[in-house]
Amino acid sequence: MENNTGRNPYEDIINLPHHVSSTRPRMPMADRAAQFSSFRALSGYGDAVKETARLTGQRIELDESTKAVLDEKLRLLAEVIEERPEAEITYFLPDKKKAGGEYVTAAGRVKKLDAAAQELVMVNGQTIPIADIVEAESRLFQTLLGT
Repeated sequence: MENNTGRNPYEDIINLPHHVSSTRPRMPMADRAAQFSSFRALSGYGDAVKETARLTGQRIELDESTKAVLDEKLRLLAEVIEERPEAEITYFLPDKKKAGGEYVTAAGRVKKLDAAAQELVMVNGQTIPIADIVEAESRLFQTLLGT
């Protein structure tokens, strides 16, 4: 940077040693950076971009034959519910922040099929809305349905 005379205005101080206080301790770099953090012009922008970029899946609609097989599997689970049958239940979990969701699988013992609440309850306390279930697997089905 030069002024009108063609000289650098900081020429007289540019090569001086950096001042170090003898009475005050040097501030850590993290604290120095924190002084300016409140001036971030786009605070929260990065989080908003990440949330927008996060993908969610759409709920699939089951055909009638798949629904019939699933209903039969749930009926079989209900028949032996006292035995706490082991099962893997795949269901649609709606996203809490945006449209869509994801398919997840819960594995464990089934405690009850609550017809009034339309929920399947696992022994660990997890509840799964029956309307969101798309697949159920168990050794019980292999024996009784031959699948």
